[in-house]
Amino acid sequence: MSGPSDWIGRCITREDVIAPRLLAEYRATLDGTLAPLEVPPGVEFCLAPDICAPDLLGRDGHPRTGLFLPDLPLPRRMWAGGQINRTAPLCPCDIVTRTSTIEDVTSKTGRSGPLGFVTVRHIYSVHGQTRINERQDIVYRADPAPGAPAPTVPLAEPWPDAEGWDITTSTTLLFRYSALTFNGHRIHYDAPYAREVEGYGGLVVHGPLQAIWMQNLASTLFGTAPARFDYRGLAPLICGDDVRVEAWVTPDGADLRVRRTRDNAVTMQASAQPA
Repeated sequence: MSGPSDWIGRCITREDVIAPRLLAEYRATLDGTLAPLEVPPGVEFCLAPDICAPDLLGRDGHPRTGLFLPDLPLPRRMWAGGQINRTAPLCPCDIVTRTSTIEDVTSKTGRSGPLGFVTVRHIYSVHGQTRINERQDIVYRADPAPGAPAPTVPLAEPWPDAEGWDITTSTTLLFRYSALTFNGHRIHYDAPYAREVEGYGGLVVHGPLQAIWMQNLASTLFGTAPARFDYRGLAPLICGDDVRVEAWVTPDGADLRVRRTRDNAVTMQASAQPA
């Protein structure tokens, strides 16, 4: 009988184009939060998405597990973080090949119960040359127990002289970003499902979207996209919350975070190193 570890090494390759329409839609969706670059970082998250017929979707709207990702007995999926290494910029009209490989599958028990971790490696190449090497960390967990307490959210320490952007999240922003990435995860558009099934306080702002804000803030400070960007989700960000995306310049580059302004809670943090 096969198990989750048997999925390690499975690979899929797709092609996509950085088309003018994609860039225009990306700029319109994230207006005011993109670096002034020919191809702002984060466009790669929109390339070569999983495309499945409705009968291949799980209850959450994602392609069901057991197709490319392992069939773990845990229903709630979260993009928990990752690492992005850039060796060269993507350019308009590039034909990009994305090769995705399952690198690791592990499990453990946390404070909220059993957890499944899947590491996926994405290599983005143009004409056979790697432009981006990305590690994506996916976490699966059980449904929340009735009456379970809300998880503790870390509070922000003061950052003197931090630079940043103020952002108001909205359902329009979530819808347009989901459309850009062909992301059918119901926690981003189905409020009753998000609250009653997955136990969130409302619609959830995408983790990759928060990573895009931080990458582009770092790119604005550096004048170019970071050569390395490490990021990790700390707590769900619920639609309607105002946030401050901020950076603190360090000798090695910049530390970054997404901070809820109403309570000073940090939902995602990152570090970036310039090229």
